[in-house]
Amino acid sequence: MLKRLARHPATLALAARLLAAWLRLVHRTTRWRTEGREHARAVWAARSPAIGAFWHEQIPLAPALWTHREAGDPDPGPMRCVVLVSRHRDGRLIADIARRLGVDATFGSSTRGALEGFRDLLRLLEAGHTVAITPDGPRGPRRLAQPGVARLALLSGRPVVPLGAAVARRRMLRTWDRMALPFPFSRGGLVYGEPITPGADETEEALLARISAGMDRAAARAEALARGER
Repeated sequence: MLKRLARHPATLALAARLLAAWLRLVHRTTRWRTEGREHARAVWAARSPAIGAFWHEQIPLAPALWTHREAGDPDPGPMRCVVLVSRHRDGRLIADIARRLGVDATFGSSTRGALEGFRDLLRLLEAGHTVAITPDGPRGPRRLAQPGVARLALLSGRPVVPLGAAVARRRMLRTWDRMALPFPFSRGGLVYGEPITPGADETEEALLARISAGMDRAAARAEALARGER
C-alpha cells in the first residue's frame, strides 16, 4: 500500500511542489560566487545554443546555473534551457521539479528512450535552444561520462559548456552518485567552464575525454568556491 501511495500522481505532485519550494529557498538564500560567467553571457547574448554538461550528483543545484542572475547579464529572452531526464518515475519527478524552477525537460536516457531523447535534443539545438545533460546518468557509474554527450556535440556542431555547482551546507545522500541535499543560507559556487568545440577531425573518444576533464574541473572549482577558497 505504501509503495502504491508513493507512486500515486498526487503524491508525486506534492513531493515535486515541496522539493521545488525547498530548492527555491536554497537558490535564493545562498551567497553565490561565480566563475566563467562570461561563457554563459556569450551564449545568452548571441542567442547561440550550446550543450550544458554537469555530473548527475549536481542535479538539485543545476537550475541555479541557469536562473541565477547578476548585474550585467544579458536577457536570455525566448531561448530556453531544456534538460534531459530519465523516463523512470524518479526522472519524471525531477522533470516536474525542474519545470517549477524555470527549466524545461525532455525524456530519454542511456537505458530507456535513448534514441527518442537524443533526437529531441538535436531538434531543440536546431531550434536555437540550449540543452543540458548529465552524461553519467541515470544510473552511473558515478562521474563516468557516456558517449552520448560527445555524439550530440559532433552531430550538432554545438559547443559543450562544462558546468559545476556546489554549496557548503549539505547532506550527502546514500545514492549511487552521492548526491548532496543542499541547505539554505550557505555559501555556494557556480562554474561555467570554457566551451569545448568539436574539432574537424576529432574522434568521439577524444572529445568525450575533453568533456569529462572539463566537467571534473568545473565540479572541483565549484566545490572550492563554496568552501570560500580563491
